[in-house]
Amino acid sequence: MNRPQREAAVRQIMERTVPRLPPELHTDAVRHGSRMLRRRTLARRLLWLLLWAAAVGFTVWAMVAEPWVEPPSETTPPLTGW
Repeated sequence: MNRPQREAAVRQIMERTVPRLPPELHTDAVRHGSRMLRRRTLARRLLWLLLWAAAVGFTVWAMVAEPWVEPPSETTPPLTGW
């Protein structure tokens, strides 16, 4: 298929009339879209809640465990009697 034939085929496709859509298609699409939006909003809120709970849990653990403090040495005996 050469270029003029392709252009003619494209023109023919573009000049066709638009097919009629069923009238209930719009309401179904709106209902489906709003349901998707609600689910997405709920998922986003749950993820933020999970992130907040993880941050609070980490903060509480860090304050209780104090991982930045070096544990006492258990390999050397304590110095007594100086």
